[in-house]
Amino acid sequence: MKRICRAVMFSEYGDAEVLRVGRCEVPDPGPGQVRIAVRAAGVNPIDWKVRSGVMAAVMPVRFPAVPGVDVAGIVESVGPDVTDVAVGDEVFGKAASGSYAELALASRDAIAVKPATVCWEVAAALPVAGVTAHHALAQLRLAQGETIVIDGAAGGVGTVAAQVARLRGLTVIGTAGPRNHDYLRSLGVVPVSYGDGLADRIRAVVTGGVDAAVDASGRGSLPALVELTGNPDRVITLADASAQSLGVRFAYGEPDDMRGILTETIALVAAGVITVPIARAYPLTDAAAAHRDSQAGHVRGKLVLAPI
Repeated sequence: MKRICRAVMFSEYGDAEVLRVGRCEVPDPGPGQVRIAVRAAGVNPIDWKVRSGVMAAVMPVRFPAVPGVDVAGIVESVGPDVTDVAVGDEVFGKAASGSYAELALASRDAIAVKPATVCWEVAAALPVAGVTAHHALAQLRLAQGETIVIDGAAGGVGTVAAQVARLRGLTVIGTAGPRNHDYLRSLGVVPVSYGDGLADRIRAVVTGGVDAAVDASGRGSLPALVELTGNPDRVITLADASAQSLGVRFAYGEPDDMRGILTETIALVAAGVITVPIARAYPLTDAAAAHRDSQAGHVRGKLVLAPI
């Protein structure tokens, strides 16, 4: 049986003003799925890129479309073959339907249990950031003692990637605007301002060279990162469309054990080992403002929506 719920949706590509709050149908969960009563939804740059249409060639949507991947909430219904998650469980992860809604579907393999000590907003901020950070670092295959540059280290993915890298014994150089340098230092990251002359500024603070780099900002740093590492294979981008022309890889695919990564990441958060600051939480009706703020960049941590 389908359920009707409030959701943010858009019926055409465009700027943030195409977003509106309406009502949509959410079906019963199918095999391997659960339906979640959403308590918070994370906002990611991919959300506004899909909404704007710049990703239409590779990620087309069916209108009306509900944005959002990151989700945290309470299991409301389970598919017929789901036995290890029960109605009433508090979970978080990646939604299969848009998460900017009161209800969302998710694959059982893409969610994990949320500890009671972690609030809804932080749990909703973790899935894309945590999984992407772990997956990118795994592809770079770094060893303890090596040095990595994370461009956009104060953002959602950058914040998690920097802390996970430090836990693995890496030296982390992080780019950010000057107002976020003290924040990066608090994470054990060596801060460097982004922009022209980036490679020279990084060389001034690092000894022994740069072994790898993650571009989490997509704001034109790839040539400098390739220059620093000496090999485009040692650079991964999450957001720069010029990557192919430079021989740089996009962070590709999904990890085989997404549930395990989610569980590991939120355990580190619950233990206070890593932190994910919430820059701002918006009501569902202010999704357009959240997209405008995300698109403007320079966000420290994550933006989230709170449907309830």
